[in-house]
Amino acid sequence: MDFSNTELMVISGIFAWSGFVRAGLGFGGAALGLPLMLLVADKPLFFLPIIATHLLIFSGITTGLRFKHVDRVFLRESLTWMIIPKLIGVIGLLSLPTQWMVIFIYAITGFYAITWIIKWEITSQSPWIDRLLYILGGYFSGASLIGAPLIVAVAVRKMAMSAYRDTLFVLWFILVTIKMLAFAMAGVDLQWQWSLALLIPTACGHMLGLKFHQQMLKHDAKMVRQWIGVCLLGIVGMALWKYLLTTPA
Repeated sequence: MDFSNTELMVISGIFAWSGFVRAGLGFGGAALGLPLMLLVADKPLFFLPIIATHLLIFSGITTGLRFKHVDRVFLRESLTWMIIPKLIGVIGLLSLPTQWMVIFIYAITGFYAITWIIKWEITSQSPWIDRLLYILGGYFSGASLIGAPLIVAVAVRKMAMSAYRDTLFVLWFILVTIKMLAFAMAGVDLQWQWSLALLIPTACGHMLGLKFHQQMLKHDAKMVRQWIGVCLLGIVGMALWKYLLTTPA
């Protein structure tokens, strides 16, 4: 794709933001970055392989030296319920009209933003609700890489905080590997050149996010998410309005 110099600067900033969020919160790099990217170009299949490649790189770096902090029981349980919905989501992404997928991504992201604004925690106290969240999270992850908040709702209850972020990074690594293999089998352009070109801004955001994560542990994470939710909901609202106005009936 061709972009103007201004658009390239904006895209670089968004990828830096995505890396910051992913490292700072342990999840949400795609959920908080993809809606912004789609404002520049409504091409999910262009941006998702780049996001996926970066996630593979940085999740591998983050957990590579600390695999002992990973909760393997949680990984086995979650993947058992997520693999099939994940594949169904990928099939939907590849086969459904782009307009549908863009609106789907904005709608789900808007839902997350509202839950953060009102400080409503998606929680589970039942094995069956856990499985439902795994299934929905797996499907959303396959369709758009924005299933993390649903999966996290189960993870926060089942894991010790010492294993929380590293386990999630390993889980994202596995899920994204499945998605990239599906992309390759379907002949989707994996955008390796763009992934390399945007690696530096993403790395800068990642490093800042690691520092932010240490500070966030000392403060109210809910308040941080609330402010992020307000900004994100505004962006989603403007994006949907613009998209619906410019999309032919």
